[in-house]
Formats: sequence, C-alpha cells, structure tokens
Amino acid sequence: MEQARRRTLHGRRRGKKLRAGQQSLLDTLLPRLALDLPAEPVVDADGAVLDSAEKIDLARLFGGPLPPDGVWLEVGFGAGEHLVWQAEHHRGVGLIGCEPFVNGVAKCLAHIERTGLANIRLFADDARFVMAALPAGSLARVFVLFPDPWPKSRHHKRRFVQRDTLDVLARLMMAGAELRLATDDPSYLPWMVEHACTHPAFEWLADGPADWRGRPSDWPPTRYERKMLAGHKPAFLRFRRR
Repeated sequence: MEQARRRTLHGRRRGKKLRAGQQSLLDTLLPRLALDLPAEPVVDADGAVLDSAEKIDLARLFGGPLPPDGVWLEVGFGAGEHLVWQAEHHRGVGLIGCEPFVNGVAKCLAHIERTGLANIRLFADDARFVMAALPAGSLARVFVLFPDPWPKSRHHKRRFVQRDTLDVLARLMMAGAELRLATDDPSYLPWMVEHACTHPAFEWLADGPADWRGRPSDWPPTRYERKMLAGHKPAFLRFRRR
C-alpha cells in the first residue's frame, strides 16, 4: 500500500514503543475486529484513492444482519475514547473506526477490551481506503474530529476536508445522515465551514454561534481535548446530508 500513501493526510504512524499488553492486544484482539478490504486500494497517478469495484459487505462485517440503527464511521479516532463512548451509548449502531497511528489503535483496543463492546470494527490505516470500498448510501453518521490542520499553505491540499472528500462522503451517506466536524485550529475552522457549507449535499445545522461553540450533549470530551486543547476554543460543526 505504500504507493497509495503518496498523498498523505496524516503524520507519523508510530510513537513510543508499545508496552507488552498493548502489543498483545494488537496481536490477538485486533485481528478479530479488523476490517479487511475486499480488494487492494487503487490509486491514480497523483496518488488519489479511486473508487473500488468490490464493496464491503457490512452485514457480514458485523456478524449478521445490518446493525438496526445503521453504520457510523469515525475518521481518525485517536485513542478511541469518543468511538468507544458512542458504541457504548448506541448499542444498535455498528461503528467503523479508522486510525493509522498504531499507538492510538492499541489504546482503543484497551478501551474495547475493558467494555466488552461487540459493535466496533477497526481499520488501522488511511480512512480513504475504507471510504472507497463502502457501498453508496450506507452511512448514517460520520465523524471527523480534530484532523491534522496542516497549517502551512503549501500543505493545505493534505487536509482531509476537501471538495473531493466531501463528494465521496456525500455518496456514502444516506439522506438525513449527519456529518460532524471539529477543530481548534483558527485557520482550519473557516476552511471547514466554507467547504462544507458550499457543498450542495450538506446543510449546516446551526442557527447561531452557540450552535457551533457549544459541545452537544452526545459529543464527549476526550483526554486529548482536555490535555492538548487547554485554553483553545474548539468548534463543533454539524451538517445534515440533504
């Protein structure tokens, strides 16, 4: 897959050395929860991930019929705290979490082992590979929370929120599905708003500043937010698929 990663949207894939227990979870629990792509990702000459002819069988992925309350996708789940909270509080939803940072995947697995949740599947790589293989109209909610802001102008093309990415999400999300975006970066916020608000498939669910400055009750804070965003003013954006 190295060729498919030429246009990277994320930073490093590994941090400090994993503890023995974390490595054990990667070796034993991850294979049971891992989402396997039906085919190798296909990229164009510029490294953009192309649509896959073979699609993921979501019913089979979650071990039976489709989850009764739909399938949700979290792009870049970090340490998995938000992903696991949503899975705990929405047992009828099947959640797919994508995260290329191995240390974060290991932490997420620890949360899953502690809670015993069975409605989460993980993909330890770039979310675009999964997006290319999901069936159209299959997602009821998508989370893109605090993605890398790539603040330098020459790196803006690496930002996850782009017109072509939103085009893909629009195809994957059913009518009425919700897209949730969050950032604390002062340059990424107007970028997110502009790109999502000008996309014909999405409607911003905000009547005033309080609707995006305040945290929704079903949007739990994570350890990353408490530690890294101290003194910052994150924005919580909600959009509906038209």
